[in-house]
Amino acid sequence: MNKREGEGVPRKNTDAVQERDSSTNPSSPVIAAFKVFQQELDTKHDKYERLVKLSRDVTIESKRTIFLLHRVTSVTDPEAILKEAEVKLEGVRQKIGQIAEELRGEDIHQFHRAFTPGIQEFVEAVSFLHYIQHRSLISLEEINARLVFMRAEKCSAEALSPGAQVLTFQVTPSDYLLGVADLTGELMRMCISSVGNGDIDTPFQLSQFLRQIHDGFSFIGNTGPYEVSKKLHTLRQSLGKVEDACYALKVRGSEIPKHMLADVFSSRSALIDPEEGVV
Repeated sequence: MNKREGEGVPRKNTDAVQERDSSTNPSSPVIAAFKVFQQELDTKHDKYERLVKLSRDVTIESKRTIFLLHRVTSVTDPEAILKEAEVKLEGVRQKIGQIAEELRGEDIHQFHRAFTPGIQEFVEAVSFLHYIQHRSLISLEEINARLVFMRAEKCSAEALSPGAQVLTFQVTPSDYLLGVADLTGELMRMCISSVGNGDIDTPFQLSQFLRQIHDGFSFIGNTGPYEVSKKLHTLRQSLGKVEDACYALKVRGSEIPKHMLADVFSSRSALIDPEEGVV
């Protein structure tokens, strides 16, 4: 009995060694296939990290542009501010061109989460500048028309002259909606700043504009992206502050000194019920 067991052990060990050797054989088709998978995953992860970095750069520069545009209400020469903002947004556009290069030939939905924060901030900055200049909301088509880039085509050594390739970046409808939703907060701040500077016309224009945006988001309701319904609460808060400012200007404007108007309207934020307007 013991002899049979002893005879069986070497045979099992030999089979295990042979199986292990065959599994670790570099020429094995299984090992070769997994090496290809490893290379593909590493390439995808590296691309994802590059897109995240580019998105952060776009976010930072877009925020700086928004901060710059808020100075329009307090300067005597707003055209200089607007020109500087356009130069900054052109730099942001070039960053988005780098994102378009990274996405060339790729499925955009696999990398969408990497760059969507930057694109939303870019939409917010562009729409804010457009409103200051034209008093209207920029469309998704107008934004996408600006995101067309000419890039030198990579040619082989035998090519006589390099060509040019057209790259386009398409802002998704969800990113556009989320960027516009964030715009309402900047318009509310612009309203308060305008009142503090003695401008009593801008708050009424902003109030009407914000009502139109609110009506548009209300039509979307729960059929749109989940993030849109979350930001609807903030939109309603911004609209409430602007409407309060218009009410105070219309009813109590003659009673409140101009240098105190901004403080009176800012106190509205502490009075809003945090559960108001939650969808």
